[in-house]
Amino acid sequence: MLCAPKLDPDVPTVAVENRFAALFAGRPVILAPMEEVTDALFRRICRRLGAELCVTEFVNVEGLLRGCKKAARKVGLGPGDEPTAIQIYGADVGRLIEAARVAEQAAPAFIDINCGCWVPKIARRGAGSGWLRAPDAMVEMVAAVVRAVALPVTVKTRIGWGDESEMPIVALSRRLEQVGVRALTIHCRTAKAGLRGAADWGWARLVAEAVRIPVVLNGDVRTADDARRAFATTGAAGVMVGRRAIEHPWIFREARSLLDHGAACPDPTVAERFELCREHLRAMAEARGEPYGIRAVRRHLGGYIAGLRGAAELRRRLFSCDTLTGSIAILDEAEPMMRAWHERARDSAEAVAPAVPAITT
Repeated sequence: MLCAPKLDPDVPTVAVENRFAALFAGRPVILAPMEEVTDALFRRICRRLGAELCVTEFVNVEGLLRGCKKAARKVGLGPGDEPTAIQIYGADVGRLIEAARVAEQAAPAFIDINCGCWVPKIARRGAGSGWLRAPDAMVEMVAAVVRAVALPVTVKTRIGWGDESEMPIVALSRRLEQVGVRALTIHCRTAKAGLRGAADWGWARLVAEAVRIPVVLNGDVRTADDARRAFATTGAAGVMVGRRAIEHPWIFREARSLLDHGAACPDPTVAERFELCREHLRAMAEARGEPYGIRAVRRHLGGYIAGLRGAAELRRRLFSCDTLTGSIAILDEAEPMMRAWHERARDSAEAVAPAVPAITT
């Protein structure tokens, strides 16, 4: 397992604090933690396309402390994989403390505690969003983890557990700040809502107004304009992109262009789309072998080629192939035809575009 150098206990606290503050200085667009998605390879892709900060997959504290290979892989931060935060989840305070100390040795940007995962098999055990059912215990748990490690600790949570008329998130956020949490990511749905319904960004605004620490908005950030509106209307210090990044990691580049320059950037070209398919397939085949590595990329491939003529048939062919050689051959065969169609469509659109009248004086 590739790991970054262990955290130096002699590094002055002020240096750690300055590095953490710098993470939120430029309104980052952040890659969300997603199980079986945000591994080191996908973080590398998203970082190259403009994600200033990434978060690992969810790390189960029990698996990490038992020496589970999967958990160990998740906390392995190799060269260039920075800044990346490690997110841990669990239901037992003591085990969360132990896991935070183990994670700290990988020298992440910070340690994030998952108090927002709504998946029933996790929440029912008291982990993830299950902590929202007992806010007092949640605050005590977070305080204990903060005391146990030298790195900054953050929390990702939801606005509440169920359908309460007044969500607990604002008061809870103040309490979390008081016990030393350095930033909060607010997924603007309840735990019971899961991924249903629209995220209510108003709660992120209320939390940002109630605390002095950075607040990151999560939920329904699907386009560059969504990111722009989120910053403009909520006062968030960062926005986090989840599901949209799986199929369209170019969202980070598009958001940065709009935020930094006020301009939309061009859509990814056909060549870019195909090259990303090849890159991801090759990297996963090397890292995890065949056929597992090939199959693991399928959740991304459909989005990478979305919108291209013939994408449905190409997707069907790719999803029926379990080998790297076969997948690359399919892409190599399809790309020239798709590029030719795209160029014809572009030329046709330019030919029928209305002429701009000359300006006379």
